[in-house]
Amino acid sequence: MNVFTNEEMLLRLGKGEPIASVCSAAGLTREEFGSWWRNECRRRVPADRGRRHFGSLAHNVEIRRDRWGIPHVKAGNDADLFFGFGYATAQDRLFQLEYLRRKARGTLAEILGPRATESDTLYRTIGLAAIADAEWASLPQETRLLLTAYSDGINALIAESLDNLPVEFSLLDYQPDRWAPTDSLVITGEFRWYLTGRFPIIMIPELAKRHLGDGPLYNAYLQGEADEESILPRNPASSATRSSDRVGSTVSDPGEGHGSNNWVVSSARSATGKPLLASDPHVPFGAVSIWQEIHLQGGSFNVVGAALAGMPAIMVGRNPQVAWGITNNICSQRDLYLERIDSAQPDCFLFDGEWEPASRREEVINIHGADSQVMTVRSSRNGPIIDHLLPPKATEAGPVSVRWLGKEACGWIPALLDMDRARSCEEFRTATKPWLVPTFNLVFADSEGHIGHQTTGRIPLREVATRGYRPGWDPRHQWKGLTSWDDLPSMTNPSGGLIVTANNRLAPDDYPIPLSGTWSSGYRARRIRRQLTDQTGLTLKRFQRLQQDVFSERAEDHLPHLLRLLDGETDPRVIEAIDVLKAWDCRSDSNSVAATLFNVFFEEWCRTVMAERVPSEDVELLAAGAGGLSAALLIEDQVGWFSLHQRQAAVRKSFHAAIDRLSKRFGPAIGEWTWGRLHTLVQKHFLSGHGDLGVLLDRSGLAMSGDGHTVSSSTPDANFGAWLGAGYRMVADLADPRQGIYAVEIGSTSGHPGSPHYDDQLALWSDGGYHYLALQNPEESDWAVLHLQPEAP
Repeated sequence: MNVFTNEEMLLRLGKGEPIASVCSAAGLTREEFGSWWRNECRRRVPADRGRRHFGSLAHNVEIRRDRWGIPHVKAGNDADLFFGFGYATAQDRLFQLEYLRRKARGTLAEILGPRATESDTLYRTIGLAAIADAEWASLPQETRLLLTAYSDGINALIAESLDNLPVEFSLLDYQPDRWAPTDSLVITGEFRWYLTGRFPIIMIPELAKRHLGDGPLYNAYLQGEADEESILPRNPASSATRSSDRVGSTVSDPGEGHGSNNWVVSSARSATGKPLLASDPHVPFGAVSIWQEIHLQGGSFNVVGAALAGMPAIMVGRNPQVAWGITNNICSQRDLYLERIDSAQPDCFLFDGEWEPASRREEVINIHGADSQVMTVRSSRNGPIIDHLLPPKATEAGPVSVRWLGKEACGWIPALLDMDRARSCEEFRTATKPWLVPTFNLVFADSEGHIGHQTTGRIPLREVATRGYRPGWDPRHQWKGLTSWDDLPSMTNPSGGLIVTANNRLAPDDYPIPLSGTWSSGYRARRIRRQLTDQTGLTLKRFQRLQQDVFSERAEDHLPHLLRLLDGETDPRVIEAIDVLKAWDCRSDSNSVAATLFNVFFEEWCRTVMAERVPSEDVELLAAGAGGLSAALLIEDQVGWFSLHQRQAAVRKSFHAAIDRLSKRFGPAIGEWTWGRLHTLVQKHFLSGHGDLGVLLDRSGLAMSGDGHTVSSSTPDANFGAWLGAGYRMVADLADPRQGIYAVEIGSTSGHPGSPHYDDQLALWSDGGYHYLALQNPEESDWAVLHLQPEAP
């Protein structure tokens, strides 16, 4: 047997060498390799008991960990508490922190090689690192102090772990640099870009307009689904007649399902006599979650819930007086501009009849194992040119730039810190005033029985409403300022005692200011509202069941029309499939064959619809935004979309294509085409795809229920894998004497693959279970306790 050190074995894996090859070279069986790997990962998990001494601390800090490994950090003042917050975060997520800051700063290629250059190019173009540096100077003094304490805690863990870092550092053969407070800001900036950047929602309509013209066909393409479902009700006394494109519109978002649910009911609707609240933000599933469950107690804080890893504040959770939940409200905070150039005016862009010189900056992307790349970022007055980030078709008419409100200091962390300490619904609302980006829907409730909704963020005011590119040379398309906080939609104690948001329409057309909304379909919100309206005696158990609800309102609306159009089919396979659909209860359960048939058909149908009007090379891209149009065409063809073929024949062609596709993948037995066989969990590690590391680090493969339009959302990818959904679920009862929450996180607490808490909540989440986190008397006798103490004088 060849003798390799542990580090040599890890380096081979990190360089992409297959496990079989490493085993052969080391003379190990696959079983022996597995044992070695588990031991190697296990020894790198930081100790959760004992005592540590640090010069940065003024007083003692305790980190108590419950049976799920969730840290409960207790300290005597805010600075020490946030030191413990940073230390506990680094204990669990040090490589994740490193990965996220490198991703946001555009330096991933330094450790991952050429496969990361695309990501680095994006974030260097947007300039997130410079945005974070500028934001630091604008922060309140308290926020800077807490960010510094949080960073000191991370650095304390790094310093003591350099001889035993998380296994990913050995796989990639490097050590992390010290953490800076701006590293947390740049991670925050990347998350707000993820929530608000979203080029396709502008780019796809722009390309559609070029094929369809700016008329009835284009308007039909832009339509969304369940558009009547509005968070704010229409004012029956209003005589406003604003066009919906000024307020916003429900659209067929290619990112449908990239959303969240939250709702709250009043004391009168609750079995306990106090408000109940639920929240389940939808983000990509990961072997290491972006959410960090934590309890902070000390100084001016006593708050529990989920923070974004690397961002020192609870984003969704509760304190003794107030509980709250979040969704993205998808009001537009960016625009894409088509720029006008002229060879006679090199390196200039036209604006208001004048040629303005482009600004330029150079970005050097260092690439592990390859030559560095020098990238020149040019910008117009509107923002950086992004041609290299878009498909070639999207830039045929000229250079495209992006203007993003997230370039400004966003006030997000200061707002969250004050929200974490709010003592009433009114204090909670007021705490959101500094919050500029992103736009969220917050629902909240307090222990006095009040409930409310507040829109956060500011929305650019636009003179001209459009879904596609804006002419960069036209002053009428420049932003005219921002909405004020006082003008943002909100509600307090609505008469119905119920508030529901699910990325759906924020306000009806009579709302007095333009919101520039590009909202997702109203199906999830409608389902939640229908299940809770006029209901009393509601309980947390009822909320938990609703968070796991997989009834498809899209299927309920459109299945009868599909069956009518398939009537008369003679193909035995199709008849068998139709019989399955006729018996369907419209639930996208993992054991449902009908859910498979309906969802695969609908994807094929979107392609067929677009193939009727656009060239074949653009069908795939534009079909991603054609859900609303395709759904409407199952009912009727009001605009004459089908001119070359008959609509019914096109539907049947799509259904046959779905049957053929499933037969090829799973064989001829329709009864075996269950949704959970097709729709399996995609829960990847950051290094998945790097050699065989995904085999060791991923937690994919679980049969999944739900789809992109169900309350329990699990959005299908191109192969129908479940890659995004409600990984974190939380419910709270303001009557709870221990002031706790029930929650669950699919990605679990620890980022260390050798920790029992790397995946111990996966089964709980899959079974519809929750764990309990209390603010009052949370400790149990068997909890692990780590003492962080000041150095002796």
